[in-house]
Amino acid sequence: MARVRRSERIGAIVNILCNNPNQTIAFNHFTEMFKASKSTISEDIAIIKELFDKYEFGEVETVVGAAGGVRCIARSFKKDIGFIEDICGKLAVADRILPGGILYMTDILFTPKIVQEFGKMLAAQFRHTQPDFVVTVETKGVPIALMTARALDCPVVLARRESKVTEGSTLSINYVSASSKRIQTMSMVKRSVQRGQRGLIIDDFMKGGGTVGGLIDLLHEFEAEVVGVGVIMSTKDPKEKKVKDYRSLMELDLGDENEPKVIVKPSMWLKEG
Repeated sequence: MARVRRSERIGAIVNILCNNPNQTIAFNHFTEMFKASKSTISEDIAIIKELFDKYEFGEVETVVGAAGGVRCIARSFKKDIGFIEDICGKLAVADRILPGGILYMTDILFTPKIVQEFGKMLAAQFRHTQPDFVVTVETKGVPIALMTARALDCPVVLARRESKVTEGSTLSINYVSASSKRIQTMSMVKRSVQRGQRGLIIDDFMKGGGTVGGLIDLLHEFEAEVVGVGVIMSTKDPKEKKVKDYRSLMELDLGDENEPKVIVKPSMWLKEG
């Protein structure tokens, strides 16, 4: 194999790390791939770290020990506030409001480039919780959950409104929707979650918190631990939601019947972060 130039190695390493977020890639993988010494690869990684820090691409973290190596972690929020403000501008349009005080977001939630950024942001917020899986309810939460799970390097578990015979035995619960006050059902495949595992709940929209509350109850039935709740959008009202501890990227304010309005803004914690 011909000698590989440093610029080529760095380009290849960056590509590998970015395509395998939150996965630890052993130094031996790179030394064998490029026929280079460990010290040479370490110097390459040091340069990559500086680049990622300078341009806020994310974090490149070195893992020490027998199973050590290097991994790429989703970026911090410093660079994301402008992205969220741009999305807020796209959503703050009167004709997006649907009956029941729900904001039409389907076009946003099914645009891969946008959802990928949402996933990176939520992954950065919850990475320290070290979830074993990301869980969501069909259907609009699925793209966000997939992108978040990809950035965290863990699988997605899906809760359904109706169980599917093709998935085997399920566990179901009834819960009360906070907005409609109606009893609804959600189910999850029994083999999808093991006792003691750590689950991160990700969803697209939260008004009263009934659906997320149902997910929490369902995971408790599996004797799994809920390590966090993240949503793309939450409403300003009602202020008292069934779920107390959650993070949303944006907040929706519809005003009241006498003074209707559509205000979408980044959540306060994101501005402060």
